[in-house]
Parts: sequence; structure tokens; C-alpha cells
Amino acid sequence: MKCFERLVMRHIKTLLPPSLDPLQFAYRHNRSTDDAISTALHLALTHLDKKDTHVRMLYIDFSSAFNTIIPQQLIGKLSLLGLNTSLCNWILDFLTGRPQTVRIGNCTSSTTTLSTGAPQGCVLSPLLFTLLTHDCVATHSSNYIIKFADDTTVVGLISKNDESAYREEVQRLSDWCKDNNLSLNVAKTKEMVVDFRRTQGDHSPLSINGSSVEIVDSTKFLGVHLEKDLSWSLNTSFLHKKAQQRLFFLRRLRKAQLPPPILTTFYRGTIESILSSCITVWFGNCAISDRKTLQRIVGTAEKIIGVSLPLIKDIYNTRCIRKATSIVADWTHPSHTLFTLLPSGKRYRSIRAHTSRLCNSFFPQAIRLLNKKELD
Repeated sequence: MKCFERLVMRHIKTLLPPSLDPLQFAYRHNRSTDDAISTALHLALTHLDKKDTHVRMLYIDFSSAFNTIIPQQLIGKLSLLGLNTSLCNWILDFLTGRPQTVRIGNCTSSTTTLSTGAPQGCVLSPLLFTLLTHDCVATHSSNYIIKFADDTTVVGLISKNDESAYREEVQRLSDWCKDNNLSLNVAKTKEMVVDFRRTQGDHSPLSINGSSVEIVDSTKFLGVHLEKDLSWSLNTSFLHKKAQQRLFFLRRLRKAQLPPPILTTFYRGTIESILSSCITVWFGNCAISDRKTLQRIVGTAEKIIGVSLPLIKDIYNTRCIRKATSIVADWTHPSHTLFTLLPSGKRYRSIRAHTSRLCNSFFPQAIRLLNKKELD
């Protein structure tokens, strides 16, 4: 059945307009969590580069998001997107009248028929959820709703302490959720305020459905640990601890006298993959001490294996160039317009930055690396 679902998913994707919901980064060609995080951070850093500004980021948690889908409501939206009647009817039949039982050991419950939600573990469920939420977009120019499947983040760019547009946006989002049978889990929804001004105002918490949203100093955003000062010490500490644990297994394999090529393959798959996770997002603004901490892991692995391994800095440069090249070639990517050629047609226009935070972030760094590559 899953093979057939993949065929249906591929067919649905061919029918969708490429410009549909550009800030939804899940299940789309040339999109990843790196893109979602980099886009959110670039919006924030560009705004914070101006005077008398701060940013509020709301990380929304839905209660049983996939289980609350109303098939008839979803089909209405799919029809508006241009999916033909026969395909819509198949999806409706797929989502309704599903028999379900629970078995524990030799005991089996009675059968219950479900006609709401999408099956857990189903190939189509995440895609159908993204299509259900495609019309959940920001209405004010200073707000952005970044989505990766059911992970939703509201980025509010606030100037001169005027938070009215941001708070109205959150209220609209809450109303949209009610209209679409989605329940906000306020207890797990968190907010982070990024404010670098010397004199910071009193950031009163948001209120959703009568409950206050907790303001936190750090949170996990699509796999990376983000702090309110936009530093990366917490994230690199987490990566270092996780990679350090994997070195134990590398030593065991070395004691088993496995050859260096196999040890290198193990390192690339289990240790380097951790150290380079979302590296284009955080490495540019990573403190020198944190870079050295991660590089020591690579040095230890080199001693165990007995061969030289790529530097983390080189991995970062390679990933940045590869990611930037793919964005330049994809006109539907929301960050495509950041890469503008100069009149010469050989170099890209640099992004003006007043702070090192913005200057060292992904997009300015990527443009510099592309221009350097062109000179080489």
C-alpha cells in the first residue's frame, strides 16, 4: 500500500503550482530544515540590523495535528488547488471509513470505524496536512509564518515597540486553527524574544485561548538549539556530547581490527553527520572556542582511524556553496531573490550588514563564497 501511496503523492506534487505556500519547506524539492531555519534567522537578523527593533518568535505546538484533519474540509481545499474530482474522491475514500482495532498480546478490542484524521505512519499524511495548512499565511508584512509540516513558527519583526500587528497575527492564527479543527497546545507552545537593544522594554507574554505562552531563553527549532542571543554554544555543546558518545563505538571497531576504509565510512555516517547537521545555519556565527571543541572530535577520530579527515570549516564551505548554487538555480525558492547578479554578470551583489551577526550568517557568507569561487 505504501508503494501505491508514494505514486499518489508523486502525482499530487505534479499537479500543485510551484509557488504554492513558499514558506512551507517540507516535502518539496530543494527544501530542507536548513532552508527553513536559515530563512527565519535571515528575516530576524536583517530586521535586528536596524535601530530600535526586536523580534518575537512563536514556536507553535499542535495537539495531535494529523488526527484532527476533517477529510471533507481537506477535499474542499484540494479542489480549489486544482486536483481533479476522481483524485479527490480517492483521497476522501482513503481517509474515511477506516477500521481500527487495538491488540495487546492475545487480546483484541472491538473494531471502531474512523472518519477523521490521517493514518499515523502513512506516506500521504504529512503531505495532506501541508495542503490543509497552505492557506495559513501571514497577513501583515512584518510577520512571517515559517512551516515545516506541522512545525509552525511565527516570526514577528517589531519596530519601536509596536507589537500590535504581531499580536493580531497570533490571534488570526488562533482563529484559523479553530476554523480548521486544529487545536493549539498552549502548554507546549513557546515564545522567544530576541532583543539586542541596551534599553529593553517589558516583553509581556502572549495570551492564546486565555492562557499565557511561556517566554523561554532557548528552544529546539527543527533540530537545532536556538538561544535568545542567537549564539550557538548550547547547540555545539549538544553536538559535541552526541559525537563524543559515538567515538566509543569507533574505538571498539578499531580494536576489532577493521580496515581504515570501513572505519572512515562509519565515521562519515555516524560522527561527521552529527557534527555537520544543519552546519550552514550555525557555523558562520559559531564562537572560535566552540569550533575548536568540535574540531577536536575530528582530530580524535583521525588518530583512531589513522587517516586525515575533512576539516569542519571545509565541510561548511562546501555545503554553503552547494546550497547557494541550488537556490540560485531554483526560481521558486523563497530566498532566490537574495542572489542578485551585478551588471558584470559574474559576481553576486553582497548583502549589506551593520553587525557581525548578519554578516556571518548563511546568506551573506554564501554570496561571498560564490564570488570567491568565481574569482578562483
